[in-house]
Amino acid sequence: MATPSPDSRPTLSLPAPSLPTPTRRQLLVGATAAAAVGLTAPRASASTYAGAPARAAGAPAHLRGDSGTVDAARIRTWAADTWRSLVAMTDPGTGLPADNIPESLAAQDRSGYTSPTNIGGLLWSTVVARDLGIISRGECTSRLLRTLRTVDRLEHHTPSGMFYNWYDEATGEVLTTWPDDGNRVYPFLSSVDNGWLGAALRVVMSADPGAAPLARRIFGRMRWDMFYDADTSHPGVRPGGLIHGGFYDAPPPPGFSGYTGNHIGVGPDVWYTNHHYDTTVSETRITSYLGILTGQIPGKQYYAMWRTFPASCDWAWPETQPVGEARTYDGIEVFEGAYTYRGMRIVPGWGGSMFEELMPDMFVPESSWAPRSWGLNHLLHVRAQREHGLLEAGYGYWGFSPSSNPAGGYREYGVDQLGMNPDGYFSDQEKTNVDAGFGDCREGTNPHPSFGDGVVTPHASFLAMMHEPQQAAANLARIQDELGAYGRGGFFDAVAVRSGTVARRYLSLDQAMVMGSIGNVLADNVIRRAFSTRDVERALRPVLGVEEFGAGPA
Repeated sequence: MATPSPDSRPTLSLPAPSLPTPTRRQLLVGATAAAAVGLTAPRASASTYAGAPARAAGAPAHLRGDSGTVDAARIRTWAADTWRSLVAMTDPGTGLPADNIPESLAAQDRSGYTSPTNIGGLLWSTVVARDLGIISRGECTSRLLRTLRTVDRLEHHTPSGMFYNWYDEATGEVLTTWPDDGNRVYPFLSSVDNGWLGAALRVVMSADPGAAPLARRIFGRMRWDMFYDADTSHPGVRPGGLIHGGFYDAPPPPGFSGYTGNHIGVGPDVWYTNHHYDTTVSETRITSYLGILTGQIPGKQYYAMWRTFPASCDWAWPETQPVGEARTYDGIEVFEGAYTYRGMRIVPGWGGSMFEELMPDMFVPESSWAPRSWGLNHLLHVRAQREHGLLEAGYGYWGFSPSSNPAGGYREYGVDQLGMNPDGYFSDQEKTNVDAGFGDCREGTNPHPSFGDGVVTPHASFLAMMHEPQQAAANLARIQDELGAYGRGGFFDAVAVRSGTVARRYLSLDQAMVMGSIGNVLADNVIRRAFSTRDVERALRPVLGVEEFGAGPA
């Protein structure tokens, strides 16, 4: 895996006595919102917030093996096999997971490095494994404590409580050279990677009484406002402020583009990136949520992010011209733009990938709390990905998100028409770019392409299962049975459907998304319920709930 550039767009890079038990409420979008866009909403199951700790609930009726549509027992087998790969990636001494491992699942084949995101993914996956009955309650607590004790002693940026991006999973030491090629690593602190660790800590705080005190202590020292740039004099910072990509707390690498400062006024200045996360359909909104729910970042920051860039000819460099209108929230004017795709208006992400759209939804019941925005967009995005794979591109399968490249390495995959990035996250190996033009401002260069060897990644379908359970499970069954993209550790990370080339390895983050999604579908919304306590609802729901996206029928 190449070293991520902190100055680029994101490639990927989660019951305490003081937290009240939430009231019972549905987590899935209701039929009213779905009907408004001509969709069939997933049938509401008995999945509600029912108090912590979560119970290993039975499968919803539409997922039971006797329904004639989806075999819940098979999904539980997928979860058990996925858990096997996460255990294989985890160092038994430190409790830290490796970033990835090949199909061998051999300890000597672990990647040799990990990140805060990977650690967070293991934490929430452990809770899911307990609630699915894969491990006992005692083993769950023991595993959580082993990992958290290591996290508690990891070297980190003390003034903010934030963690560096890369550690050796076997020792817990900060990585300064890459294990595969010996290249130098400049320790960086990423806002989104710390966000996924923070989300996982909050899950543990609610879901496991034995591990909760330590999780609470680690989370309590994390200052999310360390990443918050409220200064609109900085290039690209909009009213309301934006979240930095991250910072270095020691001299950065040559060619670094940024500036020094310290947003919390504690400790020495750091080197902040010029890059800010400025699109709302992005996994990075989890960091905004954590800052808002802790009171460290104002709610108006949520409205500072672009839904789309403006529709004017001054912004004609994207490949689609948005439609929409301006609305004002918390004193900030927001252009509620959307892209038109196959008869739908969808708020796009930067790259058009499933995890940009849905990974934060694994923790926050966005469809329920924001029915006129996320309640529409999540369903539409899943439907659009499905139609792209099955109808437009004709791959026969669907689900596109950053993953291992079946040809080697790592790559962003997505549906180009659902992304603002003119360089594209593409759905095939040939990187087929779809450029429809920008209205009357600019003609398209490739409005009607022919697609090649499409690459689907199973974790994308598992995320979609939270909204289209039957369709997603059927897609995954076909990926397993027809493409053979499955091993002892569950689904391999990706498969090129026409050549049949499989990326025969497991990535801990992608496996953790599989576990989290299954936990929400089959285990009574365990991740959403543990994260979204009453305090979190009081902080976030008023911010999310008032907005109306431009999403809907075209």
